[in-house]
Amino acid sequence: MSRVKIGWIGLGYMGVPMARNLLAAGFEVILYNRTAAKAEGLGAALAASPAALAGGVDVVVTMLSDDAAQEAVLFGPGGVAEGLRPGQTVINMGTISPEASRRAAARLEDRGVAVLDAPVSGSVKPATDGTLVILVGGPAEAVARCQPIFDVLGKKTLHFGDSGQGANAKLAINMLLGTLIEATAETVRLGEALGLERGQVLEMIGESACVSPIFQLKVPALLADAYPPAFPLKHMAKDFRLIEAAAQAAGVDLPAARAVAARFAAAEAQDLGEQDVMAVISVAATA
Repeated sequence: MSRVKIGWIGLGYMGVPMARNLLAAGFEVILYNRTAAKAEGLGAALAASPAALAGGVDVVVTMLSDDAAQEAVLFGPGGVAEGLRPGQTVINMGTISPEASRRAAARLEDRGVAVLDAPVSGSVKPATDGTLVILVGGPAEAVARCQPIFDVLGKKTLHFGDSGQGANAKLAINMLLGTLIEATAETVRLGEALGLERGQVLEMIGESACVSPIFQLKVPALLADAYPPAFPLKHMAKDFRLIEAAAQAAGVDLPAARAVAARFAAAEAQDLGEQDVMAVISVAATA
C-alpha cells in the first residue's frame, strides 16, 4: 500500500497534520485546498482542482467540515467525480451527516468507485501524534485495502458496517464529547461560584474517577482562560445539529443532548465559534 498515491483534500486544523503524517510515512500525496497557501511547507504537489487531483491518484481522502463542502468538492464543477475512474477509492474523514455519506457512496459506487466514510475521534494533538480513532463505514474489502493509510493516521480503526455507519458512530462519540466538555465547564463555574479556586477544582477533577484524556487536554486552556482552537466550537455546534436530526429520525429521546446542544448554539451565537470547543465555559459564566 505504500506505493498507493493519495489525493488529500482539506487542509484545516486536522487536515494539515494528517497529511503531514502520510508524507512522513512515505506515501506519495497530492494536495488540494481552496486556500492554496495552507499547503506551503508540506512538501507535496498541489493540484489545480479536485477533478485534476482525482485523475492522478488511487485514493482520494477528503477532510471537510460539513455536507455542503463535501457535496461541492465531490460533485460540483471541477469536482472529484469528474476525474474518477473505476477501481479508485474515496474516503471521507470529515464529520458530515450519515445521509450525505450514503448518498455520496451510492452515486460513486455506481461508477465502480469504492467509498468509505471514516470520520475520526480526536483533535489536533492526536492528529499530530497519529493517535486518532478512525470510525469506518463501507465495504470490508475497501477497509482492508486502506488499512495501511489508517494505521499511519490513527491508533485504532473500528469498522461499524455499511456506508453511513462510520458517520453515525462519529455523532454518537461527539455527543459524549460535547457533554463532557459542557459538564466540565459547569463544574468549574459552580466551584468558582461557591468560592473555590479554579486551579484546585481542576486538580480535584484530575485526581478523581471523573478524569479523562479530553479533560487533561483542556486543563492548560482552562487555567489560562484562553481557548485557541484545537476543535473549533462551531464544528461542535454543527455536530449537535446533526445529532439532534439523527435522534429524531431514530425516535430516540436525548434530553441531556438537547440541553448541551442549546449551550453550544448559544456559544456560537455569542461569536465564540472560532475558539476552541472549551470556550463554551464563557457561556456558562454569563447564563
